[in-house]
Amino acid sequence: MEIPEEKYELTPVENNVKPARRRKTKSRVWNYFTVESVSSECKRAFCNTCRRSFAYSTVQENGSTKVAGTSHLKRHLEKGTCGATTGLDNNNEGDGDQTTPFTPSTRTRRTKANSASGASTGVSESRKRRYRSPAYTAVFNPDICRHDIARMIIMHDYPLDMVEHPGFQSFVQSLQPQFGAVSFKTIHGECVASYLSEKQKVTRLIDAMPGRVCLSLDMYMSRNSVGYVFITGHFTDSNWKTQKLILNVVLEPYPDSHNALSHAVACCLSDWRLESRLFSLTLNHPVPEAGLENLRSHLCVKNPLILNGQLLLGQCISQTFTAMVNDMLSAGRDIIKKIRDNMKYVTTSQNHVDIFVDLKRQLQVPGEVRLFLDDQSQWNTTYQMLVSASDLKEVFSCLDNVIPEYKLAPNMEDWKQVESICTYLKSLSDAMNLLVSSPCPPAITLFQEAFSIHAKIACAATSGDPFVCSFIKPMQDKIEKYWKECGLVLAISVVMDPRFKMKLVEFSFSKLFGEESPLYVKMVDDGLHELFDEYLTLPLPPSPAYSVDHGNVDRADEQNQGGNLSEYGLADFDMYIMETTSHQLKSEMDQYLDENLEGRSSNFDLLEWWKQKRSKYPTLSKMARDILSIPVSTASPELVYSTRPRELSPHARSETLEALVCTKDWLQHGLPEDFAGLDSLVVSDLSNPALKMEF
Repeated sequence: MEIPEEKYELTPVENNVKPARRRKTKSRVWNYFTVESVSSECKRAFCNTCRRSFAYSTVQENGSTKVAGTSHLKRHLEKGTCGATTGLDNNNEGDGDQTTPFTPSTRTRRTKANSASGASTGVSESRKRRYRSPAYTAVFNPDICRHDIARMIIMHDYPLDMVEHPGFQSFVQSLQPQFGAVSFKTIHGECVASYLSEKQKVTRLIDAMPGRVCLSLDMYMSRNSVGYVFITGHFTDSNWKTQKLILNVVLEPYPDSHNALSHAVACCLSDWRLESRLFSLTLNHPVPEAGLENLRSHLCVKNPLILNGQLLLGQCISQTFTAMVNDMLSAGRDIIKKIRDNMKYVTTSQNHVDIFVDLKRQLQVPGEVRLFLDDQSQWNTTYQMLVSASDLKEVFSCLDNVIPEYKLAPNMEDWKQVESICTYLKSLSDAMNLLVSSPCPPAITLFQEAFSIHAKIACAATSGDPFVCSFIKPMQDKIEKYWKECGLVLAISVVMDPRFKMKLVEFSFSKLFGEESPLYVKMVDDGLHELFDEYLTLPLPPSPAYSVDHGNVDRADEQNQGGNLSEYGLADFDMYIMETTSHQLKSEMDQYLDENLEGRSSNFDLLEWWKQKRSKYPTLSKMARDILSIPVSTASPELVYSTRPRELSPHARSETLEALVCTKDWLQHGLPEDFAGLDSLVVSDLSNPALKMEF
């Protein structure tokens, strides 16, 4: 009979006496745990040091008792978080010395002894107990802890000196007594190390970028009036996926200087080796004309102006919309304050709220409209307050009959102004909601919104209402300025969408410009062809310009039949074919524009379409890749509705700001460890001669 070695032992057979069974030995874990009953059907094991409880036994439905065992208790001790012990010997179940700590040499000797004992007694190896190693390493690593604390500070914008706060140190000690205090200097070094590690990944991603990069600039102010330029890079990688990464945070002591933005952009281009690869700049804050000219002249040294610079500098459309909102709120500030005072009068007193709700029920005002007081730093809440007040104007008008001291009720002229403001704020609010709903809204969406708002304001400009005219005129000036400066970018981006091409531009311009629309359509068409000619001077991707994507043609056969012609001295012939066919046949641009429109499906992937067509349109696909990288809107969702200047957190420190801001953005982006899988497309010198065209 074979008997498990660890549970029973054999006693010598004397005088024909049968071997006596010995009771199970007690596990060493019970030196550190105590079993306590928590109910009539459940018992739990409590750690004597940290008082954490673990499963021990439960009574099943059939009356039997299920015992949990001790493996999970051993793992708790091996982890060492409560300080009870530093480890257990899993093979020490039958050892009389149950307090001897485990050491590798002891375990080795016992393993060899057990093997020899099993061989001498003939015990089958298959019946031996198979010991499992713990599922985790019971080694405390303070370096990993400091690294994780640095990541936590970066991801949640905590101040670096929080590691020296007594409360934080006490909390950490309660979690891991072995972890010593961390100084500000240490955690600062950990944050910088994380920044440098992530920057290497971003560098590899940018180096593998096949096209050009677009930059967007945001100016943030500190409490001491020092400016910080946040520079974000936008580009399409070699897998045809859009990338948006914060590249630099540049300190500018004199943010109002005409050289401030030029200096910041120069630092970014030099840092990432992008001097000749810049395609466009999008500004998310007002910049005086002198600053724009200084920036344009600085950039054209290594980045010649494409289409007379109309694609080089652009304005964020959300910034234009916000400026238009400010015009409207400024013109209606008196009536808005009056509505706000009415809301305050009712909402700050529960008695007034009850009276208001009861009066609303008596007047049978329909809907679930609620009282709403705005946050003056977010203009969308002001719009919601005005809409709420307008829907409840009947109740406000009758409130003085119930509360005699109430003397704030707006008159009919006031309500008319509220309705006028709500009418035009709604269009801007709907457009802003699109920007918030998508981190990178497609150009076609913004083109339609800009067109709709421009048309609506142009119609309102003919209104005879003095109040409406007081804010419509400055709004009209701003939207027309945007179309003049950025209309070409929007229009070209729309043309690069095979679902619309020039057709939507022609339709929209006919509504917007009337009889003058053919002139503006021609400007867009000329700009497209001049830009295409510019890209013709650049080296093409591996596919020849005259090739056509046949879809089902076997690529291996193509290579066998003619892929190696240049190896037989026909390289000049290939160049001749490319030059002659580009004149004799339709250009890629004309061929693309003449083809039928693609269907407008909801799941249409624009970049994927161009990726599939790059063999058919090798030059045009390069042009589309860069154009579709231009960020028409760059405002972050939390700042879209803000009416106040962008301010830095009071915890921000100039010496670590760039490292913390960039690393947080890169960690949220989830950069892969290795970019070796990216397509290896050749990046060539992108310097181009200047083109002259004005939109």
